[in-house]
Amino acid sequence: MKLTYCIAALLGTASLYACAQAPQPSPAAGTTPAAAAAARTEAPVTAKPGSPEAQVRAGLQKLNPGIRIDYIGSAPLPGFREVIVGGQLVYVSDDGKYLIQGSVVDIDSKSELTESSAALSSYRSGLLRSSPVGERIVFAAANPVHTVSIFTDVECGYCRKLHADIAAYNNQGITVEYLAFPRMGLDSKDYRDMASVWCAADRELALTNAKAGQPVPARECKNPVASQYELGQRLGVSGTPAVYAADGTQLGGYVPPQQLRQALDALAAKARVAAASTP
Repeated sequence: MKLTYCIAALLGTASLYACAQAPQPSPAAGTTPAAAAAARTEAPVTAKPGSPEAQVRAGLQKLNPGIRIDYIGSAPLPGFREVIVGGQLVYVSDDGKYLIQGSVVDIDSKSELTESSAALSSYRSGLLRSSPVGERIVFAAANPVHTVSIFTDVECGYCRKLHADIAAYNNQGITVEYLAFPRMGLDSKDYRDMASVWCAADRELALTNAKAGQPVPARECKNPVASQYELGQRLGVSGTPAVYAADGTQLGGYVPPQQLRQALDALAAKARVAAASTP
């Protein structure tokens, strides 16, 4: 669920489940986003009374006492903290009174701050690295240049359209690593079919057949579908396909092969420039 709905739930009378699955402690101030993402259990945090972190946390807890705050750190917006909650980034004023959600543009640099947030990318990449490659269904390029992680299910039309082009993505030098995200939930036929796909002896063929609309033979085994679904929720995935670059940048839903290669090349070029300018 997108944070738009999360905030609506916080401000209204709807269930708060969309924002926080259960009350969980927040990472300590200064914890890197990647470390916060990778941590599965955390010790209770006590921020210094009166500090921006304490006031931001208190303000968000007024909206929802059980809210899961994944990261609080400095922001490029004066007087505000960057906060990652529900896999999305918002800005909360240092006094905990105001929350900004949506696009924030730096006029001088003409850059959109939310999407260019290093904290958000680091958080996402940390979460993605926590999912073993061996638990994914991988369609590898013969001459790999880039690798993307794609949350998918077997029923959605654009997931099927993307997979129909899998050879074209591979020809562009893009290795596709699929993670399961049964968008109808863990009590659905979608989930049972995806678990059966992940339990197949030939998972690549089973996924291809399922995406072609063929019936999925029922299979049972220990599988990562539920944990990958939970991972997608922590990343803020609200629909499928959801495409992520290795650095945590979300590249949207269905993106045509050549356009995806161009986007990945641009990210790589930007990273090289940033590395070259770092002392």
